[in-house]
Amino acid sequence: MRELKNYKFWFVVGSQHLYGPEALQAVEEDAKKVVDGLNNSGKLDFPVEFKLVATTADSITKFMKEANYDDDVAGVITWMHTFSPAKNWIRGTELLQKPLLHLSTQFLNNIPFDTIDMDYMNLNQSAHGDREYAYINSRLDVPTTEVYGWWGDEPVQQQIADWQHVAVAYNESFHIRIARFGDTMRNVAVTEGDKVAAQIKLGWTVDYYPVKELVDVVDAISEEEIDAAYKDLEAKFDLVEGDNDHDAYVKSVRYQLREYLGIKKFLDDNNYDAFTDTFEDLNGLDQLPGLAVQLLMIDGYGFGPEGDFKMAGLTRLLKIAADNKQTALMEDYTLDLRAGHEAIMGSHMLEVDPTLASDKPRVEVHPLGIGGKDDPARLVFTGAEGKGYDITLSYFDDGYKFIGYPVDCTTPEAEMPKLPVAKQMWVPEAGVAEGSKQWMKYGGGHHTVLTLALSEDQLESLARLFKIDFINIK
Repeated sequence: MRELKNYKFWFVVGSQHLYGPEALQAVEEDAKKVVDGLNNSGKLDFPVEFKLVATTADSITKFMKEANYDDDVAGVITWMHTFSPAKNWIRGTELLQKPLLHLSTQFLNNIPFDTIDMDYMNLNQSAHGDREYAYINSRLDVPTTEVYGWWGDEPVQQQIADWQHVAVAYNESFHIRIARFGDTMRNVAVTEGDKVAAQIKLGWTVDYYPVKELVDVVDAISEEEIDAAYKDLEAKFDLVEGDNDHDAYVKSVRYQLREYLGIKKFLDDNNYDAFTDTFEDLNGLDQLPGLAVQLLMIDGYGFGPEGDFKMAGLTRLLKIAADNKQTALMEDYTLDLRAGHEAIMGSHMLEVDPTLASDKPRVEVHPLGIGGKDDPARLVFTGAEGKGYDITLSYFDDGYKFIGYPVDCTTPEAEMPKLPVAKQMWVPEAGVAEGSKQWMKYGGGHHTVLTLALSEDQLESLARLFKIDFINIK
């Protein structure tokens, strides 16, 4: 996975001066214990730092400004230990530009029946302090993630961990840079989008390059570099020559490795982490990148076929959120419509991401039948099983929209020996017929990202942060 910043999260606890200095000291001590407990839980991939007990509007506003200015801070976690008057939070929350999680918890997970008194009641007012705070966030229309429950319970800690990955992806989105080699496929509607709107809403920079500039870098890759990449490929995958002539097979694989190394060098040298190509513009390339694209996606780069920069950005964004696990470019390809066997088969010509593989991918060389270039090498494998989510990003006259549905992913019920591509089966939870009708009704495209690593809640949280409509088909 391409390296990310060393992100951290700030923790602030709400209170007020009404209860006196001893109560405020207890609030701070309890909050630090909560933070230590979260950091020592083993559930969180990013550290949480206790920052302050917030008691005034000025201190809260100053805190939020500092969170904005610190590029290492990916988000803010709030907890109302006591009753914190919500008017104090208005200005600071309006200024906050980082993701916000409201942890609705209590220091103890029980009511101490034998000892509870008014001092305890005044100190532990989370039950209504959280509601006061949540009210103002709702009124301000802040895209807050609510996590409710005792902070020491694993499910609560896991929810915080899941949100952390969403928050990191949101921050990283404003650094996503997409290189387009060539334009979109001619006459295709769904691959189009507004690049300026993508930068405004999602932070993505989308730049065009003529294919010739990429070809110059690809052609300059040395044979020694390809030799090393070939050895690495042999160590990771099964190289299956099949009916190919040995020399022709090796030549095809080596050329894909040349493309892989060349594209990677171009992206890295020019600070891009996602890209597109199109088989209608391969001028100077001997093959449509197949294995090359798959290897780049294993490395965490985003990709969009046929010039679809929306999918290049979306694959990169969701790979960040999923820590590059089981999250891949996908395309609705063909259908099984037999009663009792209804399913969608997803694939693409060459470029489906092997992070979905349930078996060991095989490096194979076959004719492509499109693009008019040499036979390309590609990784052939069977997809994953389990609960997943299939999502796309479509552009309309009123802006971008996320469209998706939860799916049950399966493997094919029979072998497909004559189809040398990656194969992923799934069934929308709404059903193939109803899910597909709703998808088409709302304008979902055929290019998608399929993830088995991100939950529906995480994807909805991400959409809320971008303030982009999310059509969730169920």
